[in-house]
Amino acid sequence: MIDRYTLPKMREIWSEKHKFNTWLQIELAVCEAWTKLGKIPVGAFKKIKSKANFSVARINEIEKTVDHDVISFLTSVAENVGPESRYIHVGLTSSDVGDTALSLILRDAADVITQDVDDFIKILKKMAQKYRGMVIMGRSHGVHAEPMTLGLKFALWLKEMERNKERLSQARKMINVGQISGAVGTYSNLDPRVEELTCKKLGLEAAPLSSQVIQRDRHAEYMTAMAIIAATLEKIALEIRGLQKTEIGEVEEPFKKGQKGSSAMPHKKNPIVCERVCGLARIVRANAMVALENVALWHERDISHSSTERITMPDSTILVDYMLHKMAYVIDNLVIFPNQMLKNIERSQGLIFSQRVLLALTDKGLSREAAYQIVQAAAMKARSSGRHLKDLLLEDKAARQSLSPKEIEQAFDLKFYLRNVDFIFKRLGL
Repeated sequence: MIDRYTLPKMREIWSEKHKFNTWLQIELAVCEAWTKLGKIPVGAFKKIKSKANFSVARINEIEKTVDHDVISFLTSVAENVGPESRYIHVGLTSSDVGDTALSLILRDAADVITQDVDDFIKILKKMAQKYRGMVIMGRSHGVHAEPMTLGLKFALWLKEMERNKERLSQARKMINVGQISGAVGTYSNLDPRVEELTCKKLGLEAAPLSSQVIQRDRHAEYMTAMAIIAATLEKIALEIRGLQKTEIGEVEEPFKKGQKGSSAMPHKKNPIVCERVCGLARIVRANAMVALENVALWHERDISHSSTERITMPDSTILVDYMLHKMAYVIDNLVIFPNQMLKNIERSQGLIFSQRVLLALTDKGLSREAAYQIVQAAAMKARSSGRHLKDLLLEDKAARQSLSPKEIEQAFDLKFYLRNVDFIFKRLGL
């Protein structure tokens, strides 16, 4: 499923070929650093740079025997370079190459997702502005609460995605480090300047201290940023699913021409994309838990993290990329039913105006307890009888002792609830 839906750019980032190309890029940068420091003759470096290459098929063939991916890679490169290959990987340990390459790959993946987030933010901003005044029922606990606007929903998601962009930027910065420090990170067979020169060439910060691996708290922050983005997308998808219920029917995810919703029931239009996004968010969230468990390794290193990262990191970035694209499509093409929104508001027999009546009574001098009792009694009667709360209050002697018919009418003005919407949008810069 992942291959079917992943954009080519993200798929390329996690390809075997790109991984080995990144490894080679690091090895050549280290050789260049050693050349600048006089360890490798200039002529030898030129030959290394011109001949260095690998074959993915050959690497896989060698690994069947040696059971070590970095050694297999180095052997394949050496077969292409010849005698000068003795200068490659001098003083390094496998993690110097693998972890530094992983940082570069995660950085590239973050850049793709950042663009996705930017695109999604633009769509949410457009929808927030377009529907800033469209009245919709606000719900708490799934129950009618008070009216709001559809634009406020989009604006809420917009601001959350902007925070996700900040988190993603911080995670990218946290992972943008390399290490060229050798076994257990002591530079025992390296000049620390090699690390500085190599990282500078690669656009990375040198890790201030590594054991034999780049510390996994960095990767955990990255993966939790992925999980939070996925959680936001799940939140949006879940809301659309809820509003698409037959009993509510206020929005629908797009349903393209020729699409079918059910093998048995031809009438069905199901929110399948939103359901898919909700399901995939669980995987990204679970992968973040794995990343947190990878923080603790034995002593200076073990490789218990390595096997999991080969699955969780590609999967999470690929899935978040996919989810952002799918939700951008859904929101940009969302089907909206404003008349149904108004019908749903009217279904509550005026119960949603209860707070307005409560406050009107307390403004007249009643205690909150006394006012609450009057409104609640009328509300329960409206709920059981199906009559409108306003009509019952107009007949209620206790309510009429404090409020005139005009004042009761004013308490049921829908526009009152929307009087500060423009203020909110102005504060949000929309």
